[in-house]
Amino acid sequence: HFPLLFQFDPDNTGYISTEKFRSLLQRHGSELDPHKLEVLLALADSNSEGRICYQDFVNLMSNKRSNSFRQAILQGNRRLCSKALLEETGLSLSQRLIRHVAYETLPREIDRKWYYDSYTCCPPPWFMITITIVAFFLYNGVALDRFVLQVTHPLYLKNALLYHPQLRAQAWRYLTYIFMHAGIEHLGLNVVLQLLVGVPLEMVHGAARISFVYVAGVVAGSLAVSVADMTAPVVGSSGGVYALVSAHLANIVMNWSGMKCQFKLLRMAVALICMSFEFGRAVWLRFHPSVYPPCPHPSFMAHLGGVMVGITLGVIILRNYEQRLQDQTLWWIFLSIYVIFVLFAIFWNIFAYSLLDLKLPPPP
Repeated sequence: HFPLLFQFDPDNTGYISTEKFRSLLQRHGSELDPHKLEVLLALADSNSEGRICYQDFVNLMSNKRSNSFRQAILQGNRRLCSKALLEETGLSLSQRLIRHVAYETLPREIDRKWYYDSYTCCPPPWFMITITIVAFFLYNGVALDRFVLQVTHPLYLKNALLYHPQLRAQAWRYLTYIFMHAGIEHLGLNVVLQLLVGVPLEMVHGAARISFVYVAGVVAGSLAVSVADMTAPVVGSSGGVYALVSAHLANIVMNWSGMKCQFKLLRMAVALICMSFEFGRAVWLRFHPSVYPPCPHPSFMAHLGGVMVGITLGVIILRNYEQRLQDQTLWWIFLSIYVIFVLFAIFWNIFAYSLLDLKLPPPP
């Protein structure tokens, strides 16, 4: 199609009029993916200058997620002329899965159609799957080949991965605690939530964005414990899981009218019930007398740290499909707040424990 485009630009200015661009699309539109054609038409309809840049056309045709892509998505708010993606029939199982993911995570039809045509499953959602497999393997295979991480077992603290206040100088523990869980029910609920929510989100937004939200929630969780519940250890991936789930739920609420996922109210209720049940269990366990004193039960503050990351950084990342984060003012505000909190928590861990003269549990 590119040589044909030059025929509409005899002066070699790099632009063609939107009228000529539309006639070109109508003439050769049958050779394009129908949903991609709609995005191109949306770009033509929304262009106030009456002309289309040749490079924008090239970028869109090559699936390059550039300024032209964002312009078409963000400005293509016209009424879509063809039937909704949900009404299409004759799709294969994989196509129905991709369509389902699009409706679960994206609020606008033009976003969903572009994602449906552009997604190739390359790369696959490797981050969430890898994290889940590693967590399950470490819990069941490495931990002395039995459930020693049950909090009623005296060996549950004798592990190099969980966070312990006496060993807070070992920086890796602020991350690796996610691979240890306080019981099979704790592990099971986190695995289910991060697979059901995290995998679809990663399929749409990519590993870089989703891993950032997840890891930011994990770090915020352990640091929140070190600041607000200074004598307790931490285990479990709830910080990262709650960051993803709360960001997803907040995104659904903020785009309620556009979200067309089936049973969205029921799904939100189920997710909130599961999160509340697990959080309530963690609170009860924290204040329940320890079977092996003076070893305390794990803290629940990591859950709250993850939620705070989810409804701030997470919402910004998931709010606009493929919009550049560096162009969003709120992104920089919330990122600055997060960095300030991390720096504050680091200094708190260095100085506050000695100044407050706390009675910490003995090292494992």
